Amino acid sequence: MNTELPPNPDLLKAPKFHRETQTAVMRRSEQQSTRDSGTQMVREDVSLDHIEDRTIVPGPYFDSEQLSTLRLQKAIRIQAVARGWFCRTLAWQYRDERDTADREREEAAIDAQRVADAKRAEEIERRMHPRAPEDFEVLYSELEAWRLQETQKINESEMSTSERKVALAQLLNKEVKLLQTIDRLKLSAGTENKEDKVRKKLETLAASKKWGMSDGSLKEVDTPFTVRARELMELYNGLSLSTLTVDERLDVLLHVKWTVKEFDCRLTRDLVDLIDREADMINRGRPESSLEGLRKRVQTLFLHFMETPEFNPEAARLEKVPRDFNARPYVKPIMNDFLQTK
Repeated sequence: MNTELPPNPDLLKAPKFHRETQTAVMRRSEQQSTRDSGTQMVREDVSLDHIEDRTIVPGPYFDSEQLSTLRLQKAIRIQAVARGWFCRTLAWQYRDERDTADREREEAAIDAQRVADAKRAEEIERRMHPRAPEDFEVLYSELEAWRLQETQKINESEMSTSERKVALAQLLNKEVKLLQTIDRLKLSAGTENKEDKVRKKLETLAASKKWGMSDGSLKEVDTPFTVRARELMELYNGLSLSTLTVDERLDVLLHVKWTVKEFDCRLTRDLVDLIDREADMINRGRPESSLEGLRKRVQTLFLHFMETPEFNPEAARLEKVPRDFNARPYVKPIMNDFLQTK
């Protein structure tokens, strides 16, 4: 029940136009009055509604001893449930730790097996396709160990002198064949290593510059020198391809010719002569097998052209000591005929 307050007599006065009178202070209050209730007993002259009536029957008397016994039983029950929950939680923890340890052990075994397989595959690859000097040292040492073992077997066997000499001669022939095989692998590895070295060198020259920004990041920037090195690298890769058609090969040779003719020296003149010779032989229908040596010379001279700083400015980064330009007559510019006569 809400009781409204009487109106404030100050608000009924004439308004005054300033801050204090324009702001009215409002108050709200609530009041609850006493609620009366009563009970009507059953009478003969009064009709009452007994639909919602309930009959309450008192139970047996519950004394303080019974209350203490009930509290003790409930406390014991709570303690049993709590201890069971603690034990189950600890068992779950131990089970998780066991599963984690088993999983880590299996993963470690799988990783160890993977490392062992990779190492074994690497050792097999080193013996089947050796590339580094260490690989050939392993082959030579294993060959020497095999020779000593076979020689010991022959010497310890019950053979006559003539049979022992024949066996040693056969062993020597096997050793010679194996040495020849290792030498062929060494030549092949030298060629592959040289090609990889050249490829990495050209990629280094054609790589974009990395400039540090104010925020600490690196920004890749192409300069005219890197663009020039990248164009030369693409031409060199075109010369290295052996799957080009006749038209594609002639197009690559034409681009290389006009690239090197920007400079006039003995190197560029020799390179242009070789390119013209190859183009003429291609137009005559010569087989590709007869052009391998000529193409190799063209590729080698163009690589020399790319490694010259005067023609490829990025190549100067690979020179530890700058070379004198006049001390290299092969790349020194050639004066024209008029200046030579003067």
